[in-house]
Amino acid sequence: MSGDDRKRAIGKLTSVAADRFVVEMHAGTDNFTVVGFDDIHYVARLGSFLMVPTHGDLVVVEVVGLRERDSASGGDRGEMDKASSAKFLDVVPVGMLPADGSKFRFGVSVFPSLYADVLYALDAELDRIFETAGLDEPAPGIGDAPCVPQGATRHRILNIGRSVVFDNYGVKVRLDDFFGGHGAVLGNTGSGKSCTVASVLQALFEKPDEHHARGATFVVFDVNGEYRPALEGIKANGGLGCDTLVLDGTADPERFRLPHWFLDQSEWELLLQASERTQVPILRLALGLTTLFSGASTELNKVKNHILAKCITQIMRDDSSSPSKHDRIVGILQRFQTPEVNNAKIAKYIGIDWGKMLDPTGLDAFLVGEKGFEIDDLKLPAYANAPFEFAALSSAMDLAILYEEAHGNRQIRDYCSQMVTRLKSLEERREYEFLRHSLADAKNSLNSESTFLARLLGLSAKGEGYAKTNQIIILDMNSVDDEVVELVSAVMARMVFRLLRRADPRNRFPVHMLLEEAHRYVGSAPSRYAVDASKVFERIAKEGRKYGMFLMVASQRPSELSKTVLSQCANFVIHRIQNPDDLSQIRQMTPFISDAVLKRLPSLPKQHALVFGTSVNLPTTFKVREASPLPHSDDTRIVDLWFQEAGRPANIKIA
Repeated sequence: MSGDDRKRAIGKLTSVAADRFVVEMHAGTDNFTVVGFDDIHYVARLGSFLMVPTHGDLVVVEVVGLRERDSASGGDRGEMDKASSAKFLDVVPVGMLPADGSKFRFGVSVFPSLYADVLYALDAELDRIFETAGLDEPAPGIGDAPCVPQGATRHRILNIGRSVVFDNYGVKVRLDDFFGGHGAVLGNTGSGKSCTVASVLQALFEKPDEHHARGATFVVFDVNGEYRPALEGIKANGGLGCDTLVLDGTADPERFRLPHWFLDQSEWELLLQASERTQVPILRLALGLTTLFSGASTELNKVKNHILAKCITQIMRDDSSSPSKHDRIVGILQRFQTPEVNNAKIAKYIGIDWGKMLDPTGLDAFLVGEKGFEIDDLKLPAYANAPFEFAALSSAMDLAILYEEAHGNRQIRDYCSQMVTRLKSLEERREYEFLRHSLADAKNSLNSESTFLARLLGLSAKGEGYAKTNQIIILDMNSVDDEVVELVSAVMARMVFRLLRRADPRNRFPVHMLLEEAHRYVGSAPSRYAVDASKVFERIAKEGRKYGMFLMVASQRPSELSKTVLSQCANFVIHRIQNPDDLSQIRQMTPFISDAVLKRLPSLPKQHALVFGTSVNLPTTFKVREASPLPHSDDTRIVDLWFQEAGRPANIKIA
């Protein structure tokens, strides 16, 4: 052992076992402090690390307990001189630092001998343990070209706060590992989750010199409307951008709107809560038929004529009275008609004279005769996300039900009544105005899927391709209810995921989705609303990494989060958690974390957190760096707002 190492020895091992060592500290270490050659070290903080030299390598041990004297020594010494009494540390081995300077490795292969010296840890050793030496690294050029500008650097690790165990030691995460997998920020309300997320993103984009993280894409589902003030400041850093889209449910063109034809067939089924056996087939047929109401081509009219011919001939074949048949046919043609089949064209066949139709035989010949409108082996159009009027879906659904009735299913209308009622409700509810578009809107290039996705991903057209203009895109959903949040989040995630799955080459455009208050729409139980967003996010959690799509889940109730999503998270930042169910959930999802570490969670102060996962080698408690500016999530100052002079105006607006 070198002379410098001897100077930082704080005690010797008095007990060595496979899972626990005991350190007796040298005399004179009052209050468990040691005056080293570089600083004053407080060496007995729970969770701190010490070094034990063994055959040239260093065994890294974690302090898990401290006491005045060894409980095994026995005897009653009466009144002790506590200042001069022996002090003992209980430590557990966690890994080794090889003498050749190679990486820290978990587990101990060579155990130290009895009475081996124990050393306090240096910052350089902590950097080796956490593999965080060197904040930046030289930025490479593209291919064989030199870096532009010359000598530019990029982040390799990110400083996210200060250690609460080691004085003035920055806690850092490896960027590739932290953002190269799914992550979770968990903690009780008021513990500092939003500030942590804001401070991490601010640190990422506050790099003083080239290269900035211009290729990053963070889509923030901000259900509380709190991130805009904290993140818009990145615009001042190297041409970075932050775009905020506000969803308030209205059809205001200045607000976020979602064209209804962007919804997938499965999303329509969930939105309308269509039952599998009877309603789903009708809905699928109706969605395909919507194309008949958005154009007037000859081929579309042929299909519509076929359906009308089938419906009318089926009515003619039933055993109801002629006046009843007349009324039903007129009713159909008032809703659906073509230039070839309409009330004016067939009035001469279905007119009533003395209770009888004028010419039922002529009607049959007109509809299905040699020059009739029936098409053999007709293939009805399938839903292809083509634009259509929202109201057209009701008409298409009515036509689909009539078509099914024409094939002998007379009870289908009763079976579909609930779905029809839900669709009519969607047409009328104010909070779904953002979804209802017209065909005139479809002609606006802003409503094309490519333009829509480009803005959502912070891209703008440049030549034949796209350029990055915004690195953070905030979708502010504070003004809408959870059912709208579920719908929009599910559709947005599905569209982006499908885009990345189809990309060639794939995994070259990473997208991170920050799910704020994720337990509200990525729950462990089936959704009580129409669209179950959990299914989409669970698939992304399981498959997204290979396509470059990652989730950052923020929640105050981990026990209510989807277990599938939480189990796929590779990194965790845990704030104060006191609920036993939530603590149990974290314990189940992270079995490699010791009970000693989890016991710290209920007592963590505000703005303090525990970080663990693939981006740090060992679990570490730290104080999160200050977010500046702060998100709109500060605590209510009750005393300031309660105690006031008479007549002060109330600080609230009621529309």
